[in-house]
Amino acid sequence: MVGTQLNWDQYATAWARLHGGFDPRTAAPVVRAWLRFAYHVGYVLGRLRVGPTPVTVFGVLLCFCVPLFAERPGDGPFLGALFVLLAAVADSVDGAVAVATGRTTRLGYVYDSVADRLGEVAWLIAFWLLGAPGALVAAAGGLSWLHEYVRARAVSAGMREIGAVTVGERPTRVSVALVGLLVAGLTGLIDADLTAGTITMATTVWVLLAGFGLGQLLSAVRRALVDAG
Repeated sequence: MVGTQLNWDQYATAWARLHGGFDPRTAAPVVRAWLRFAYHVGYVLGRLRVGPTPVTVFGVLLCFCVPLFAERPGDGPFLGALFVLLAAVADSVDGAVAVATGRTTRLGYVYDSVADRLGEVAWLIAFWLLGAPGALVAAAGGLSWLHEYVRARAVSAGMREIGAVTVGERPTRVSVALVGLLVAGLTGLIDADLTAGTITMATTVWVLLAGFGLGQLLSAVRRALVDAG
């Protein structure tokens, strides 16, 4: 199928097969709109013969810009939030290019997962640079990594790929990073000393959601594997 462009219905069917049967056509309006946007951008890039790997690399570079600009006086957190948003778009589009053009591979899946983890590390470094305690930042990163590790091991053990959708998923981390940086920027405009406290609160929210999500996932994994066994 390399070089073949899929229409939206074909794309949605192929996307669902890669995501545990979750059909984007039946998703919530916001999620469906986001996935359709990613599909259309991916379709255009596919027509331009842009592969998914360059998009993945570009997304990682955007993530690395977050800590580079976040500390900039005044508009730094806002720039960081902008780069998080652009990186999130790239993260969706690289998969869309792969599916729409029939270039999905197991190696590409690995690259995409590694890119996601590198991106989250970059965002958390930005949180730390803005004043979040190092131990809290490390906890956020560790819990998120453990969430993905548990799912990967469970899939290897026979669980369906998507498993359970928890409150600690990748979109949640994107949202916390984006909103946390935006609010830190706004409070910083009021009083620069408020930035550290605000970003610490955002990191705390990340930790709480990641911890609760990990608990949800572990419970789902136990049910799935015990039933299967």
